Amino acid sequence: MIIVGEKINSTRKPIAEAIAARDKEHIQKEAQAQSEAGADYIDVNAAAFMEKEAECLQWVIEAVQEATETPLCLDSPDPAVIKKVIPLAKIPPMINSINLEPSRLEALLPLIRDYSATVIGLCQTKEQMGKTVQEKVAIAGRLVEKITAAGIGINSLYIDPLVFPVGTDTKSVSATLDAIEIIMKQFNGVHTICGLTNVSHGLPQRKLINRTLLAEAIARGLDAAILDPTDRQLVSVMRAALMLMGKDEFCMEYIKAFRKGQLE
Repeated sequence: MIIVGEKINSTRKPIAEAIAARDKEHIQKEAQAQSEAGADYIDVNAAAFMEKEAECLQWVIEAVQEATETPLCLDSPDPAVIKKVIPLAKIPPMINSINLEPSRLEALLPLIRDYSATVIGLCQTKEQMGKTVQEKVAIAGRLVEKITAAGIGINSLYIDPLVFPVGTDTKSVSATLDAIEIIMKQFNGVHTICGLTNVSHGLPQRKLINRTLLAEAIARGLDAAILDPTDRQLVSVMRAALMLMGKDEFCMEYIKAFRKGQLE
């Protein structure tokens, strides 16, 4: 299970304040905590700073790489920003993200190939987001085609079938889960990934909903997630779900997490 640590994101007020103040210690503590908790990538996002995004993201990247050797997930809505900062990555990064928008593909596919990066591919076109199972799977297939045609291995692609708030559409999660299962069976070698927090928007006991979604998604084949690796209850559910689905040989990862005091 690939974990992308989500906490260094400028949409979070403490992170935005730390970036604005160039508070390196705060950013580095967040990076170290996520790395020590088992993150495989550290997501870095400075998009809230708009015209200063590239400058701010460069500073964040340098600060994080001073504190940890965990690879980065470069998170920006602007391909030009990613192009500017990707040479700073000391280890091949993950790019967050592409979709089927032609201009975004044209800008990012060469970078993914040339820097041996992995990439999150959203089930989204220029005109629409995939909402039904059929739409999600069809877009996933086109993403696979675009990636492989560009000379990038399918195992570098992490398809995000999109999670919508269950409070506004009670059938949306079912569509996402069904899509994960089909995508993982239909496209050999591809990965699936999702962010959890959107599903519980506007509802009470959000963390309970997020944990439950993660367990069910793992049961359907999800093999990566964007989450808070320092959330002990969430990670406990993840470790238990992987074990119960036969994805933790001899239960070693579960036992290791227990011995490290990471289960709750």
